[in-house]
Amino acid sequence: MRAWWMADVAGSDPRLPHRRSGSPDDLVGLDCLTRLGVLYWRIEDPSQFETPGTLAHEQLERICHDRKYQNRDQVILAPDRTPDYEAKIRMFFDEHLHEDEEIRFIVDGRGYFDIRDESDQWVRIETEAGDLIVLPAGAYHRFTVDSNNFIHAVRLFQNEPKWACLNRPAEENEHRQSYVAHLGQN
Repeated sequence: MRAWWMADVAGSDPRLPHRRSGSPDDLVGLDCLTRLGVLYWRIEDPSQFETPGTLAHEQLERICHDRKYQNRDQVILAPDRTPDYEAKIRMFFDEHLHEDEEIRFIVDGRGYFDIRDESDQWVRIETEAGDLIVLPAGAYHRFTVDSNNFIHAVRLFQNEPKWACLNRPAEENEHRQSYVAHLGQN
């Protein structure tokens, strides 16, 4: 996983990296992501996550147990495997929030999660196979694959699987207000 301050994507392909200047100063560290409520783990040999007895399986199961992730499903986003692929990618890239954490374990491929910081600037988080990322409830964010147009992810849920989003603005939402209060304390 790598993260950086993001340049404006208006009128260009969001699947490109869009680093502000490409200099090392653009990079964002784990301390900033932690302040934003983002959690991160690295799972070794991610293709083996379904095989009991492997390190990947044990790592993922330990995280699920500790964080009380009860349910999961898998999603593959690719032009040849996802009906109405381009429309789905556009939908995921609309700025939104969820009332639950967004938890993704990347099995294969690469994608970008963008999250707003305290001053409403975008931080782009590049994820690849082996990355497990948690975006907090109430945080404005969006997602896209990279220019390879492929990602295989496991979606984890504390309760029943759901994917309900609220597009911005949603300032009156209680989960948004709780998240903003969290930012104000850090």
